[in-house]
Amino acid sequence: MLLRFRHSLWLAGTLAACAGTVLAQTPAPVDLILHNGHVFTANEQFRVAQALAVRDGRIVAVGGPELLKQYTAKQTIDLKGQTALPGFIDAHIHIRGQARHYVDLTEVKSIQEIRTLVTAKAKELGKGQWVSGYGWSEDAVEEKRKPNRRDLDQAAPENPVVLTRAGGHSSVGNSLALSTAKITRATPDPDRGTIEHDDQGEPTGIVRERNDVFNKFLPRADAAELRASLKKNLQALFAKGITSIVDAGGSMDLWPEWQKVYAETPDLPRAAMQIRWGLAEDIKRFGKKTGDGDDRLRVGAIKIFVDGGFTGPAAYTIAPYKNQGDYRGKLTMSEAALLNAFRQAHAMGWQLGLHTIGDGAIELAVNLLHQVLQEAPRADHRHYLNHFSMTPPEATYARMAADQIWIAQQPNFTYTLEGRYADYLDDARAQLNNPVATPIKKGIFVGFSSDILPIGPMYGLYAAVTRKGMSGKVWGEGERISMPDAIARYTRYAAAFTREEKTKGTLEVGKLADIVVLPVNPLTVAPEKLLTTPVAMTLVGGKVVYRAPERR
Repeated sequence: MLLRFRHSLWLAGTLAACAGTVLAQTPAPVDLILHNGHVFTANEQFRVAQALAVRDGRIVAVGGPELLKQYTAKQTIDLKGQTALPGFIDAHIHIRGQARHYVDLTEVKSIQEIRTLVTAKAKELGKGQWVSGYGWSEDAVEEKRKPNRRDLDQAAPENPVVLTRAGGHSSVGNSLALSTAKITRATPDPDRGTIEHDDQGEPTGIVRERNDVFNKFLPRADAAELRASLKKNLQALFAKGITSIVDAGGSMDLWPEWQKVYAETPDLPRAAMQIRWGLAEDIKRFGKKTGDGDDRLRVGAIKIFVDGGFTGPAAYTIAPYKNQGDYRGKLTMSEAALLNAFRQAHAMGWQLGLHTIGDGAIELAVNLLHQVLQEAPRADHRHYLNHFSMTPPEATYARMAADQIWIAQQPNFTYTLEGRYADYLDDARAQLNNPVATPIKKGIFVGFSSDILPIGPMYGLYAAVTRKGMSGKVWGEGERISMPDAIARYTRYAAAFTREEKTKGTLEVGKLADIVVLPVNPLTVAPEKLLTTPVAMTLVGGKVVYRAPERR
C-alpha cells in the first residue's frame, strides 16, 4: 500500500513537471513583434538589441531573435536591418491650425517665390481680404535679404498682407497692412518692439517682437476650420518621427480647443501644452496646473518670456550686438515684474519654462529663479530655460547646476540661424552659440527640441554632433556631443520635462511603445546623411501611425 502511494506521488510529480515544461515552451501572446533590425533603446547603457515585443501598447520584451520563439504576435514587422529608436520627443515646439488666409512659406527659396504665393492667395480670397503667412527667412532665400513692404505691394497691391518670419519674432507687412496698423515714419516703437526703417526713414514693413500690431486685424477664423487644420498639422509630425511634443505657444484659451481635437481624434502625438503667463488671477481661475491631464494630453509648464529672439534681433545680451552701437536687445518686462511673476507661478505649484535667448536674459532669469528658490524651496521643481542660445557667465552655470535649473535646447539653431549669429555677434560669442557639451559637463540637465527652425529632429541631431551651420562651417567644435547622447536627449531626457521619464523615452520593458524606424543606422551613418533621411515608420502605443510612401 505504501509503495503504491509513493508510485502515485512520483507519477503525479512527473506529469506536473511535463505539463510545466509544455507550458513554459508555449509562446506568450503579444500584439506586435519588431525584429531583424537594430533596436537602439536609448537607455543609460545605450543598449542596442535586435527585437522587441509589445502588448497593450507597452513594451514587454527587448532582446534578440529568441523573442520570435518566446512570443506569438498578431502582427510581426521585419525591420530588414533598419533601426528602431524611441519616438522623438520635441520638448519645445509650436503647432497651430491655420485659417484660409494663411500661406505656408517654410520651404520658399526666393522672395520671388514669396510674391508668387501671396499673389495666388490674394486672387483666391478676393480684393481687400487679408493674406497672412509664416516661415520666410533671409538666410534661406537666394536674395539673402528680408522681404519688405514693396515686395508685398507688388504681390498684392489691393490686399493687406502680413508674413511672419521663421521663428515668430518679427513680421513684414505691406503698405495696406501698415496703413491699417497706423504705422508711419513718425510712429514710435511699440512697447517691447521695434519698427525698422530704410535709409530715407520710411518703415520697411518689418516689425520686431510685436506681431500683434498686424495680427490683431486678421479676420477671426472659424473654430472648426482651425481644429481640422490643427489635427492635420499634428499628424504631419509622425512623418518626422515625432511621437510626443511640448507645445510652447499654448494658452488658457487654446487648452479647450486642443481637448476637443484630442477627444475627437485617436491617432495624434502625445502632447503637453505650456500655458503663457498672464494675470495670476486668470491662472487661478484656469483651475489646472502642470501635470494635469493624461498620457495623451496634459498641461505643461507656465511660459514666461524674459527677452525677445535672435532673428530681430531682440534677445537681451550682456554686451552690445555687433555693429549696432550700444543696442543689447530688450527684456519683455522689468526685473521686478519678472521676479513677481516667477514668485507667483512657483507659489501656485507650477513648473516654469522660461524663454531666455540672450546671455543677459539667461543670467537675469537664473538669478531671479535662485531668489525664488531660496525664499520658497521646492524639491524636484524642474524649472527650465527654453533656448539658452548664448553662453552665460561661469557663475550662472554654477548657479544653474546648484539650483537644478534645466535647459530645453534647440541644437538645430546652430544650423538654421548661422547667418543671424554671424551678423549680430562677434566671432568669439558666435562660436559658443547654443552650447550643449559645456552645460552637460557642468552637471546641468539638457534635453533637445526643435522649436520651429525648422521642425524636425534630424536637423538637431546633425547640428549637435557636427556643430555645422547651413554653410558647412563649424561653430564651437568643443560643443559637439556623440550621436547616442544626442538621440537620448531627444528622447529619454526630453521625457523628463513632463515628468514622464518612467513611462516613455526609451525602448525598455514597461515603457510605452512609441517608436520611430529609420532606414539608416544613425549610430554609424555619416551625420550629413541624416539631413536627407526619411522616416520609414512611426508607431504610437505599438500602433503604426505612419509609413513612408513606397518608392517607385
